[in-house]
Amino acid sequence: MAANAKSLTKHFKDVRQELKKVHWPNRRELTVFTSMVLMAIFFIGVFFWVLDSGFTGMLKLILQ
Repeated sequence: MAANAKSLTKHFKDVRQELKKVHWPNRRELTVFTSMVLMAIFFIGVFFWVLDSGFTGMLKLILQ
């Protein structure tokens, strides 16, 4: 039981050490990256909407 508690304690200490090495984004970086992700999602959504509309139109022409 004591060995388990020691290994668990060591694990959390190691995790804490690794988290200190992480580069956390500042507010500006976070804003820029979030904006880029939202724009990418928007443009990909529009792309697939246009593609879907085109295929739907072609399918309607074929099935008439």
